[in-house]
Amino acid sequence: MQLVSVNLGQPRVNAKGRRTGIFKEPVTHPVRITTLGVVGDAVLDQRHHGGPDQVVYLYDLADYDWWSTQLGEQLAPGTFGENLTITDFLSAQCAVGDRLYVGDVVLEITSPRIPCGTLESRMGRRGFVDQFIAAERPGAYCRVIREGVVTAGDAVTLEPYAHGERVRVVEMFREFFASPHNEAVLRRHLAAPIGERSRKDHERELAKLQR
Repeated sequence: MQLVSVNLGQPRVNAKGRRTGIFKEPVTHPVRITTLGVVGDAVLDQRHHGGPDQVVYLYDLADYDWWSTQLGEQLAPGTFGENLTITDFLSAQCAVGDRLYVGDVVLEITSPRIPCGTLESRMGRRGFVDQFIAAERPGAYCRVIREGVVTAGDAVTLEPYAHGERVRVVEMFREFFASPHNEAVLRRHLAAPIGERSRKDHERELAKLQR
């Protein structure tokens, strides 16, 4: 595995007239990643994005190749708003709690990316949210276990989660759109090191089921 692109975004106004940081461009210089964020990268909608469990968004270069074929145009790293573009990542098959060693940095996967209108506006394609859901190539959000610096070209090592049952990213992605959730699924996800937003949502659903 290799880090092929580090991507940063500055505030821009999208087609809907909203300011967003999803428009990211590759950079060649070293970039520092802290537990609070990627230095030099803008996160504007902090209610739904960012925070300690969504510091870094990862996407796979092979998924870019797949999307380029599907959409009939070559997509450059950063198009999906990811911070790090990695080879051989296969995010859908990774699990919550898997760790990635990139440069000086250690990342831990917390959740899949859930598509929204901002992504659809970025892609400029009506119905792209549904297309993204059907593709099941979500990429993954990560928290930062160890701060440090990354540079395009760094080697990447994956350490599978080994402290409990593995909950794959694609399972969380599918379950997000499934309704209603059952108690067994909620408890299984809560036992994994999922992000705080997902944890709160799951706990609320679990409480409703137990009434």
